[in-house]
Amino acid sequence: MTSFISSLALLCLSLLLIIHQPKVWGQSPIDPIEGFISLPLNRSFYHIQRPYDVPEDQRYQFIDGVHKLWVYSTDKPHTPTSQTKPRTEIAIQGYNYSSGVWQFEGYGYVPRDTSGVCIMQVFGASAPHATTLMVRVYNGSLTYYRGPVLLSDVYNKWFRLNIIHDVDVAKVNVFIDGVLKLEVEGRGGTSHSLKCGVYAQDNDSSCMESRWKEIKVLKRI
Repeated sequence: MTSFISSLALLCLSLLLIIHQPKVWGQSPIDPIEGFISLPLNRSFYHIQRPYDVPEDQRYQFIDGVHKLWVYSTDKPHTPTSQTKPRTEIAIQGYNYSSGVWQFEGYGYVPRDTSGVCIMQVFGASAPHATTLMVRVYNGSLTYYRGPVLLSDVYNKWFRLNIIHDVDVAKVNVFIDGVLKLEVEGRGGTSHSLKCGVYAQDNDSSCMESRWKEIKVLKRI
């Protein structure tokens, strides 16, 4: 009888531990694009936003399947009337969206000493915000805006970045190398678009660079 009671108590304790176990992300990788379709993405579906007074080939290259984008902290904005900081970004066009579930996938690379920069953004949000999400780099860490940290020691290595934006339920999921790193609330807005590259933020380094390959825009089936 005593043995039965002890076993029952142990079972109850185990169940309590399972029930109250915190939700932990990042234990095992998955394929975030499962259940999505990849949409066509050639040069007609994007343009390069760059300092308005500089030729494109002085801030952007596409060689052997790799997009290389860089900008200097002293550069002009992308239009003469813009009050924003310098940028060189792949701005995806033709896939602006206001509903449904959309995904960005790309393999990113950030050279050492690049800091204070946004390398990927989901543009569009309700005022006072301009963006639903920014992935930034500060001193070698990949961050959601200023924090939390998504990936430490990001320099000089390729990583797979997947951003899933479910507009209808206002949720954004961030995966790195197939591991869910962050789930956050959306920020509203009536139209959204996707960008990657380099867009100077606070405490920006003198030169900012990111590289991208195998970029995809996907939509849930």
